[in-house]
This record gives sequence, C-alpha cells and structure tokens, in this order.
Amino acid sequence: MDLTAAIEESIRVKQDFLAQGVSALEAGIDLLWEVVRQGGTILICGNGGSAADAQHFAAELVVRFKQNREAIPCIALTTDTSILTASANDFSYEGVFARQVEALGRKGDALVAISTSGTSKNVIAAVETAKERGLKVVSLIGAKPSPLQELSDVCIKVPSSTTARIQEVHELCLHIIAEEIEDRFILGN
Repeated sequence: MDLTAAIEESIRVKQDFLAQGVSALEAGIDLLWEVVRQGGTILICGNGGSAADAQHFAAELVVRFKQNREAIPCIALTTDTSILTASANDFSYEGVFARQVEALGRKGDALVAISTSGTSKNVIAAVETAKERGLKVVSLIGAKPSPLQELSDVCIKVPSSTTARIQEVHELCLHIIAEEIEDRFILGN
C-alpha cells in the first residue's frame, strides 16, 4: 500500500466534496436543526462502519460534541441486539431498521440513513417506512446511483466509489452536523 497515495486520495475526495457537496450538507443541517428545534427526535441507521457512525453521531448529540448542554433527542437504531436479532429472525434482516422506525418514528422526527453503497436494502426499507410515517430523511451515500437519493429530502453524496474514502467524508459531515446543531441549540436559534 502506498501511504502517500491513500492520504492524497482522501484529500482529493474531501476537496471534491467541498466543491460539490457543501450545499447538500447545509440543507441537511438546516433540516435536522428544524426537527430538533420543533422538539423532534433524530433516528439514525446504517450497516457495518455506517452503524458505528450512527452510534458515534447519536452519542455526540445525546451526550455532547464540544460543549456541555441539555441532551438532544437522538437514537441509533443499530444498538439494540435483542430488537435487531428478533426482527431479523422473526421477519427478515431487510426490515430490522424499518421495524424500529415504525415503533419509534413520529411525524416531525427525522431519519439519518447512512449507506456507502447507497443500496443497503434494510436502510432503503427504513427510509420508505420513514416517508410513510411523515419523517424527514437525510441520507449520506457515495457516488453510485442510489434509490436513497430519490427517497430522501436531502441527500449528501460523496464523490467517490471507495468505501474508506466515503466513510471518511461521512464522518466529517456528521461531525460538522453535530457541531452546528449543538451551536444552534446552545444559542437557541
């Protein structure tokens, strides 16, 4: 592995995102802030590394990002092993997040759907359920065409097909979203 090439690729993808994706990131921040401002809850889902990103993002909103403040209502749908395994066993793995959106999501809430491929069937099913229930949806995907782009209110698309580079930009975006929501929450605007 060429370490310099990997770092340069990461920088290039971030520069490309800066040129192409900032307006979607801003729209995602505004949408999620409006949900929080109106007293809604943010639900988040994803598989593998995206599941870890969901949990990381939820922790930063519920606990804190940089500043001590009141908790912001947010839950990662990737953490309850009993629900995940029962749903997968009794129904299908495709519905593990959709079932939780059905149980927990209310009109006025938002779902953050993370999928580097943009084709994760269980994430797509969760988004479809969210839309049926009146939730707003922000998705984070890679460069490949994805049904999530059409289903989402805001789609944050990373201009790369390399999973690691997509995940790096997703993490950057989630950090920026958490910081901005926290700042707005503290300022009350």
